[in-house]
Amino acid sequence: MARSTVGVEGAQFLRFFGPLLDALRELDGSGTPREVVARIAQDLHLSEEIQDELLDSGNPRFPNQVGWARFYLAREGLLDASKRGVWSLTEKGRATHLSTDQARGIFVKWVKFFAEQRKQKGAEPVPGDQTASDQPGFPPDVDFRDRLAVILKGLPAAGFERLCQRLLRESGFVQVFVTGRSGDGGIDGYGTLQVNPLVSFKVLFQCKRYKDVVSPSQIRDFRGAMQGRADKGILLTTGVFTSDARKEATRDGAPPIELIDGERMIDMFVSLQLGLEPVTTFEVDEAFFEEFRG
Repeated sequence: MARSTVGVEGAQFLRFFGPLLDALRELDGSGTPREVVARIAQDLHLSEEIQDELLDSGNPRFPNQVGWARFYLAREGLLDASKRGVWSLTEKGRATHLSTDQARGIFVKWVKFFAEQRKQKGAEPVPGDQTASDQPGFPPDVDFRDRLAVILKGLPAAGFERLCQRLLRESGFVQVFVTGRSGDGGIDGYGTLQVNPLVSFKVLFQCKRYKDVVSPSQIRDFRGAMQGRADKGILLTTGVFTSDARKEATRDGAPPIELIDGERMIDMFVSLQLGLEPVTTFEVDEAFFEEFRG
């Protein structure tokens, strides 16, 4: 089989091209990546096993594949290519419904385009022109997230706990303390969230620095450790939570636990500009100048 054919067949994210457009239409044209991923999973009736599957890097496979689908659809002009953290349809995208063959055609078109660019400029290969069954990392427009995820997972346990302490402080918590390895029933620290001058509540937190999934049993263990000691719990991890773990965290009749997975944690770093240096750049909007060429 020719290399290009292998590359097309192996690009499993092609199956999300059409569903991604459909999901955004159902969300009235725009949505956060998390909202879009959740809607696609719902529309395609994806099993929890598929949603919880991880890449070798420890990043979730399903959102990664949807991210690659977004990259190519933006190249095709079907999605807004801005990097503001919200995905949105263009007018062209609103009117487009893709078949499997049409999705494959878009992918092949841009793979050839990238290959020609490399040939002309002698550049490095562009992610996406591969024969592997999955892309190894994040789409090009969010590669800083991949780097940050690697850094977070590489921190020592104590360092990660102190980083979570800093993240909570930056997010409005006060009197945030790390308990350390005190055998405190799985509780890594506590803090106070001051809602207003008259209302505040204590929060216990647990930090899990690893790339594995967090299961419902770990949620229950954490809840047991915080029972009667705080109004709310926060579990921060560089990994991901299974669908059952998310359900357990919001189970009726049980103290609520806020879940911060690796992706959401990175969102917080971005929002707070903590540990990240913003870089301003511009791309020429060719369409804007069309009316002046006549």
